[in-house]
Amino acid sequence: MPGTSVRSLLGNRFKSVAGQVFILQVAIVVLLAAGSLLALVLQSRHDIDREARNRSVSVAETFAHSIGLPAALESRNPSALLQPLTEETRKAAGVDFIVVMDTNGIRYTHPQPDRIGKRFVGTIEPSLAGQVHTESVQGPLGKEIQAIVPVTASDGQVIGLVSAGLTVKNVSGVVDRQLPVILLAIATGLALATVGTWLISRRLRRQTHGLGTQEMTRMYEHHDAVLHAVREGVLITDGDGRLLLANDEAKRLLGLPEDADGRHLGEVPGLDRRMADLLLSARVATDEVIESGDRLLVVNQRLTHPGGRPEGTAVTIRDSTEMQVLTTRADTARRRLKLLYDAGGDIGTSLDVVRTAEELAAVAVPRFADYVTVDLADPVLVGDEPGPDADMRRTAVHGIRSDHPLYPRGRLIDFLPSTPQARGYGTGRAELVPDLAEAPGWHAQDPPRAQAIIDYGIHSLIAAPLRARGVVLGVVNFWRSQKPEPFDEDELSLAEELVARAAVSMDNARRYTREHALAETLQRSLLPRALPEQSAVDVAHFYLPAQSGVGGDWFDVIPLPGSRVALVVGDVVGHGLHAAATMGRLRTAVHNFSSLDLPPDEILARLDDLVQRIDHDGDGGDGDGGILGATCLYAVYDPVSRNCTMARAGHLPPLLVAPDGSTEIVELPAGPPLGLGGMPFETAELRLAEGSQLVLYTDGLVEERTRDIAEGLELLRRALSHPDRDPHESCRAVLDLLLPDRPTDDVALLIARTRTLGPDRVVQWEVPFEPSAVGVLRGAAARKLEEWGLEELSFATELILSELITNALRHGTAPVRVRLLHDQTLTCEVWDGSSTAPHLRYAATTDEGGRGLFLVAQLSEHWGTRYTPEGKVIWAEQTLPGSAGGPGAPEPALAAFLDVDPI
Repeated sequence: MPGTSVRSLLGNRFKSVAGQVFILQVAIVVLLAAGSLLALVLQSRHDIDREARNRSVSVAETFAHSIGLPAALESRNPSALLQPLTEETRKAAGVDFIVVMDTNGIRYTHPQPDRIGKRFVGTIEPSLAGQVHTESVQGPLGKEIQAIVPVTASDGQVIGLVSAGLTVKNVSGVVDRQLPVILLAIATGLALATVGTWLISRRLRRQTHGLGTQEMTRMYEHHDAVLHAVREGVLITDGDGRLLLANDEAKRLLGLPEDADGRHLGEVPGLDRRMADLLLSARVATDEVIESGDRLLVVNQRLTHPGGRPEGTAVTIRDSTEMQVLTTRADTARRRLKLLYDAGGDIGTSLDVVRTAEELAAVAVPRFADYVTVDLADPVLVGDEPGPDADMRRTAVHGIRSDHPLYPRGRLIDFLPSTPQARGYGTGRAELVPDLAEAPGWHAQDPPRAQAIIDYGIHSLIAAPLRARGVVLGVVNFWRSQKPEPFDEDELSLAEELVARAAVSMDNARRYTREHALAETLQRSLLPRALPEQSAVDVAHFYLPAQSGVGGDWFDVIPLPGSRVALVVGDVVGHGLHAAATMGRLRTAVHNFSSLDLPPDEILARLDDLVQRIDHDGDGGDGDGGILGATCLYAVYDPVSRNCTMARAGHLPPLLVAPDGSTEIVELPAGPPLGLGGMPFETAELRLAEGSQLVLYTDGLVEERTRDIAEGLELLRRALSHPDRDPHESCRAVLDLLLPDRPTDDVALLIARTRTLGPDRVVQWEVPFEPSAVGVLRGAAARKLEEWGLEELSFATELILSELITNALRHGTAPVRVRLLHDQTLTCEVWDGSSTAPHLRYAATTDEGGRGLFLVAQLSEHWGTRYTPEGKVIWAEQTLPGSAGGPGAPEPALAAFLDVDPI
């Protein structure tokens, strides 16, 4: 500020607590640095002196024990021999001198040659006695540190002495050279300590706002005055439970004596026991109401953390004797009503038993209980009604922590009769256990786990049975750990009401689960368990019922005469048992109609009539007069001509995947759904290349809430555009890309890859319209069978062809054709231009004809008639040799042919 001198600023700064602490700390650091310097110098000198003595002893002993030294001492001129040797050794060993002398102390060697022959300066008596002696003397080189070692002969007699040492000047020089390093290290440490002290002082200055001791004293006085003037009690305790501070209001509310400060809370007279327990517990408390005498006190307690660790508590107390009671009761009632309201909306959002149990547990934690477990009778999970002795399966577990010792989810529990769960399940009434530690019946279920639960801190339990429509489905357990007070009767009533509301949703889910399971079982029993053998297509299929309810989707692969195959996919409107049953009726009808070998449009027309009759008879609809509807796609593929004829009734068109991987949606006329009536169905005919894939599906695969049908069809095309995959791989690829996690509608998928019956397996002849052609055709057929290796079938085949061709020539019209198909069976087909249907009958003894079809029926495995726009085809199938029912199997009874006239 203007007019303020630098001296006054510095003076103000160092008058503050932070400034005084800074000066004190700097002085202490300087004194410590000086003491450290002195100690380091003394220690260094001591270490170097010791090192010098040790080196002197080592060099002297080494030289004294060297080989040849005793001989050199006994020579005529020891100095001539030893002087060069000692000088060389001295320089190599790093000492200042090595002196060899006789037992009288007369030198033989010395770094200064003029000293040779003179008496050694030092004490030699200990060495003459055989000892190693070190000393510090004033010698020829100055102040010296030397070691004297005896030289002994082989008989142990001392014959000479060796002395080695260093001058004090050189030793001190080492210390002097180390001193700058020591001073630099101390200076660095002093600087770092000063900076650290400055940082600490700066932080202290910020915390004290630069106040001096007088200002802080005045602040404390003001703070003390305010503390004792507020109308709220304040207590501060240390980590040992000792009362450090209590203002006047706290002493008034708690009835504390004036000398309560500094005393242990357990020894303070007049302090309510519950209040003392709370203060000594050192736990966090928020607006916790405690009765103290005739007062109702609201207590808030928080841990204090000086130094980053809990070392006591700070407590505030206010008196809300009247208002708090009313407010607490109103708030409790509000929270309970809110809990019940939320339970009505959050429980039962799905018709799934497990999901409903999880929702119940989630609603109650932590607003009502710290942990909630739901144990359902095991039959409930599959939709059945539980029996009186049913085991419980833990279906849901929810809590404020996950490391609890309660039974885990999925555990099958057989509760003992003494447990509150078993009593509640048996009587249908909720059980309250205020103190689990004092409940021997509950302990008996699993003593180690019960002790672990108590040690964990769970202390109170409510076991409320799930009772709906007179049936107890299971037990809901509410556990308390955080609140010290146990569950009471009011909370027992709340638990009963909460569980009663959830029990209705649970029973609805159970009933739905049972119906869903029955419908799914019915539907899967009505769907094909294994596809029939046929060689027209390679097939992969998939079916998945909806999660929300089984629908009426179905698929089928039906072998037809002439190595053809029918591919069917359909979808019945609605879900549940009725839809599954209707699907079964329609699938049976499709099988029956396909046995008539009708075109796809005629089969759909007959199905449409059937659905209308079902609806008119009252078996369809939903009970409100709704019309039963269904969609269907029917396709017939012929591996000989590679033609595929198909028609659809309100169903999605199929997808065609060419061998090169290109995909297209088949342009198929859209007929009305089954059951509407009044509209004809149209067919479309395609010629398919070998290896093409025909994909039939229901809308549950391509349509869901998150995408429309167009997007689903595009994803389907993308998944199928890989011609190198077989139908099973294509099926997996489609499901991986399109199948939803929880399908809301049934999903049916049928992928058929076409095959071809080549010319080497098919032969066809045009038959002249004259009787003589029968013998010619028999011979041609026999030769073809021999070529195919089917000689065993020649006799029966010739008889069949003779009868069928004769009938065509006698009762039909031209043109007449014969075709043999060598596939999984041998099929004989005779075509003519007449639509007259042949009939199988028993011929009388006097009849001249009528036995032809009887012969055909006896010699073939199957036979029949199908109609074409040009006329009809009569066909007969024979089992190939080596297959079940083929040649080698028991022959037909010969008695069937005894009344047959010779041909």
